Amino acid sequence: MERGTMAFERGSVMRGVAAGVLALSVLGVAACGGNPKSFSAEGEKKGGFLGIGGKTVAAPEASIGVNGYLWRASLDTLSFMPLASADPYGGVIVTDWYINPETPAERFKATVYILDTRLRADGLNVTVFKQSKDINGAWVDTEVTPQTATDIENAILTRARQLRLSNIKG
Repeated sequence: MERGTMAFERGSVMRGVAAGVLALSVLGVAACGGNPKSFSAEGEKKGGFLGIGGKTVAAPEASIGVNGYLWRASLDTLSFMPLASADPYGGVIVTDWYINPETPAERFKATVYILDTRLRADGLNVTVFKQSKDINGAWVDTEVTPQTATDIENAILTRARQLRLSNIKG
């Protein structure tokens, strides 16, 4: 079994359960609404709404669902590759195929899974895919050394630590 595969499976199942619970909660809260007086003009000006007891409550700010340092470091580290998709709430970054001009007969693709909201080494999983051209010019999947994914993970973690240290105020 590959290193980190089990953690990803556990993380994706928990993320799916959490997403389902969140969706049901939002639907439940939306169904309970309907009182047009629950918002006040004063609360709207402040970016909030009238909560229980008549107090103005601030609206929750949107934020990403993963560690921000790992997220930014992953984007920075893989910035040389074209980006296919990035989901900051699920913590998944998928690159498109990248062909190094020095070796046009092979191409690489990477997927980064950020599995935790904390800055931890086990909160990150990188999968790298490689294809090479065969004699007919078709792309064929080839083996990637496990060290490649480890090197990318280490580069992301190093960058995340640099970003964190730059934000610490002394």
